[in-house]
Amino acid sequence: MRGRLGKGVVSAAALALVVSACGGDDGGGSGDSASSGDGEVTLSVSAWNMDTTPEFQALFDAFEEANPNITIEPVDILADDYDDKLTAMLAGGDETDVLTMKNVIGYSRYANRGQLMDISDLVESADTSNLAGLDAYDIDGSYHAMPYRQDFWLLYYNKALFDAAGLDYPENLTWDEYAQLAEQLTSGDGVHGTYHHTWRSVIQAISAAQTGGDQLGGDYSFFTDQYEMAVGLQDSGFALDFGTAVSQQADYRNMFETEATAMMPMGTWYISGILAATESGETEVDWGIAPMPQRPDSGEVVTFGSPTAFAVNENAEHADAARTFVEFAAGEQGATAIAEVGVVPALQTPEITDAYFALDGMPEDDLSRTAFEPDVVELEMPVSETTSDIDTILNEEHELIMVGDKSVEDGIATMGDRVNSEVR
Repeated sequence: MRGRLGKGVVSAAALALVVSACGGDDGGGSGDSASSGDGEVTLSVSAWNMDTTPEFQALFDAFEEANPNITIEPVDILADDYDDKLTAMLAGGDETDVLTMKNVIGYSRYANRGQLMDISDLVESADTSNLAGLDAYDIDGSYHAMPYRQDFWLLYYNKALFDAAGLDYPENLTWDEYAQLAEQLTSGDGVHGTYHHTWRSVIQAISAAQTGGDQLGGDYSFFTDQYEMAVGLQDSGFALDFGTAVSQQADYRNMFETEATAMMPMGTWYISGILAATESGETEVDWGIAPMPQRPDSGEVVTFGSPTAFAVNENAEHADAARTFVEFAAGEQGATAIAEVGVVPALQTPEITDAYFALDGMPEDDLSRTAFEPDVVELEMPVSETTSDIDTILNEEHELIMVGDKSVEDGIATMGDRVNSEVR
């Protein structure tokens, strides 16, 4: 899937005016259907790490204000356990009304198992022309979720560490230049030049996006360059090694906010986290964002990303209210709520850059603004009935490569062998 990120989501102020002009009803079920169907309702919604994920509370507060007869009851799950926990809940017939689809891999699994309600009628009745990421939820022409957020990956960097090293900020980097900077920025006082989190997407998804490789195809030779670069960096001490990151349960926020790394590829969702940490005084890191490094033959900035969506549980106790919430979150009022806390809404219009860079604490330099406008955002992982099984294989072999139990060549070969023998 190939999608171009527009230059904006309506700013909070602009969206508020639009909603106000419509009498507080965005056409997305701001109360009537829920009040007529369910009366006073306590609506359960699955979420993760509520204390450090401000978008959920922002959405819940906005929804309750627009729907005074509905109270949100969050089902808060640890982020690292979320997919496993949700899978177990659904297998046991859990009745949580609204389910947050943290990634499209989980969505594909749940939808194909018949655990999510078909909400194609909501999609068909809404104006989805500016709703980024919607195509990721199309399963044979049916939709079982609607996106409310659209993230993509870019490069976070510590301006003070670059300044201390006398280096220019990371503009228009190739991967080779990125690796060279990581070496130059590594110091003897525990600061690594870069940090690669343990997720396989850090290597595999960006490889697929920038080479056109197919993560479902069974031939993974296109991963080679990225793995060799990443393994080389950690073997040289220029990046925290994978084994240490896993054993110490390294947190990417802590790595960056304590200035233990000078660079870090990460998704736009972290913007809201670092803004909150700065405002609360938990960090004083002087940060900026830059485009993801590119292959040397690239004529455009290509990165990867993934939408996040809400779905209605097939066993939902309050299905009408749940549908109202899903539609609200994907609409103008939902976009307003999360834009105000620095989260990228799925609803996109040309004002997105202005909305974000008007927030307190956002970097004001041109490079950071440029980073927010990649040319192409590829889907992190294609959606199909085989996605979940292939993801498991790719993740298992990724870990073996990164801890040194397999060479890059052998690990990549095993990925293909296993996908072709176990899945196809």
